[in-house]
Amino acid sequence: MTNHVATEYKHKTVLLDEAVDALGISGERANGVYIDGTFGRGGHSRLILEHLGPQGRLIAFDKDTQAIASASEISDPRFHIVHDSFATMTEALQELGVTQVDGVLMDLGISSPQVDDASRGFSFRADGPLDMRMDTTRGISAAEWLASEDEEKIREVIKNYGEERFAFQIAKAIVARRQTDTITGTRQLAELVAHAVKTREKGKDPATRTFQAIRIFVNKELEDLEVGLEAAFTALAPFGRMSVISFHSLEDRIVKQFFASKVKVEQPDRRLPIRHLDLPQPQMRLLNRIKPSDQEVTENPRSRSAILRVSERLPEVMS
Repeated sequence: MTNHVATEYKHKTVLLDEAVDALGISGERANGVYIDGTFGRGGHSRLILEHLGPQGRLIAFDKDTQAIASASEISDPRFHIVHDSFATMTEALQELGVTQVDGVLMDLGISSPQVDDASRGFSFRADGPLDMRMDTTRGISAAEWLASEDEEKIREVIKNYGEERFAFQIAKAIVARRQTDTITGTRQLAELVAHAVKTREKGKDPATRTFQAIRIFVNKELEDLEVGLEAAFTALAPFGRMSVISFHSLEDRIVKQFFASKVKVEQPDRRLPIRHLDLPQPQMRLLNRIKPSDQEVTENPRSRSAILRVSERLPEVMS
């Protein structure tokens, strides 16, 4: 960690070996081009670099300025970092003169350093400014959004992105509170939510779902994921692989459905006189679905909800 950050936050990369091994970086593929869509603190990137051959290349993306500072410590000439979302992958690759890649790794969600640093505003466990932006140089903070958005939109975001059944009550409480007091702190919001939520899930803070929802919305995480998956698929060379780790059901549903759309293709009526070669062909094949081992979950409880899905691009069938 550079001296841009006063405190060292420990980060354990989830499914580190499994996600990198799934890319199949060996033989001729070791000199290919790979993408790390979410650099974080560089766990996956550094392991990919260990697997790469001398002509190999790794392009990483991250919106977080602290992640970019961490990436600047890597002096390997095969490595390049882009300070932006992986949703900009198509444009970034064009600028770098890259036409195809051999593998893409995406580790979705939020990293431990982001959660543990109270000044980022992602966590309700310690008081801090209600920011929640991955990239603090762009966009509006969570506090600014809550101060200006209408009640219906707040309810919709908390319900859809947090899967929170008390979204109506929480949105109503937020709008009522801001009439007399500006909501600027994480504990302030967490306590407000706790009063609005009538029943609590065992072992889960009542503010968990609301904080998740606002974070996802402020950072456009699901929109970026949909764009990024399509961009990654488009960039993949034949037999190139995608290795995607998701941490909650909303992310995983998008990844699962995306892969399914490339694996299962609608076929025409069997009675039509169409040659087999002319039938629509699957564009990808599923390789694996991996969850953390019991040992990893014990050592890193934040990994318990992770799911790694791996898929491979198929070559087009020549007629």
